[in-house]
Amino acid sequence: MKTKIKPFLLSILPGIFLIGFNIGTGSVTAMAKAGANYGMSLLWTIAVSCYITWFLINAYGKFTIVTGETALEAFKKHIHPAVGIFFIIALTATVSGSVIGVMGIVADICFEMSKTFIEGGISPIYFAVFFVLFVYILFLLGETATFEKIMAIVVGIMALSFLVNFFIMMPPAKDILSGLIPRIPDKIDGSDQMPLLVVASLVGTTVSSVLFIVRTTLVKEAGWKLKDLRMQRRDATVSAAMMFLISAAIMAAAAGTLFVSGIRLDNPSQMIGILEPMAGKFASVIFGMGIIAAGISSQFPNIMLFPIIFSDYKGIDLNMKTTNIRIIVFCISLLGLIVPIFRASPILVMIISQAFGAVLLPVTVLCLLVLGNNKVLMKEYKIDTTANVLLVLIFLFAIYMAKNGLEGIAGMFPIRN
Repeated sequence: MKTKIKPFLLSILPGIFLIGFNIGTGSVTAMAKAGANYGMSLLWTIAVSCYITWFLINAYGKFTIVTGETALEAFKKHIHPAVGIFFIIALTATVSGSVIGVMGIVADICFEMSKTFIEGGISPIYFAVFFVLFVYILFLLGETATFEKIMAIVVGIMALSFLVNFFIMMPPAKDILSGLIPRIPDKIDGSDQMPLLVVASLVGTTVSSVLFIVRTTLVKEAGWKLKDLRMQRRDATVSAAMMFLISAAIMAAAAGTLFVSGIRLDNPSQMIGILEPMAGKFASVIFGMGIIAAGISSQFPNIMLFPIIFSDYKGIDLNMKTTNIRIIVFCISLLGLIVPIFRASPILVMIISQAFGAVLLPVTVLCLLVLGNNKVLMKEYKIDTTANVLLVLIFLFAIYMAKNGLEGIAGMFPIRN
């Protein structure tokens, strides 16, 4: 039995690594707010988003197996070098905003939890410094294979935490099933968020371009060949399925408690204090552990992103142990101290990163359409008619979501006469 389980677990590590990018504190915030404000009525959005994510993960992974090239290599060689540079800038901006926001939320969560043991709690800055150093030390320890194993442990803790919360606080089964029927709920009185903007945020946090770009690097480093196409597809399936289960569990936990009580949610740290009288201290602590694990699981790949994509673009082997790479990663890690030190709200950075994220997805899909239909590159593995139709539909969907997202962002800065 062990001889079968171990190879299977090793074969799905690249997919688990991607979950760290996908399920972070931003996702937790989006899912929890959607559950608190609209119950399970937007569960279909997660299902559709995870299917799109699976399709694109699988398609980009297959491209690398067939051609031997990563996404950024292909963008540079076969489309235009400017496209590769655009992705480097946009992904770096997106991830920088995420690094800033993640540590701010994780530090606040730990601060709220520490009030249970120490009167007045422990200052968020101490938690932020601890986790920034903790993640950076993990980075110093090893190679990509080591990182993937560490991520598997952290993602496992996160998944277990949110799934336990799901069973403690789950809404009625009929509400969960009805949430799979596509519909847009009415705007809630007193809420400043339009339902379409909420849908756009759920899609944006689930269907992330960084997943598909990094996927090609992981597939190349795994050394998968044409004979491994089935393994690559299975890995993508496991990854997307776990994304759906974790995201749905977070939404359900908020829907089963906050939504039924009519309580609105502004940020995840509120749930620590709210859940204890509603669902018990155990549920509150488990949810907090899930958010902390989500923060670590997203912070770890986030700080590694720039070296990964820059090496891809340059066409050189990635060596995480060089002094330059370690300095760059350390500087990116320090962004996580901005919110706790200055007690700032990283609104501007987050808005810029969200704007880049909204524009990135349609471009990512368009690039796959161009590359996947290149007969010279793909040969007999060229994208078929069905896949092309799906990609066009996903592209139109991405354009529509980007429009909603950018309009929502613009609405945060009303023009005054």
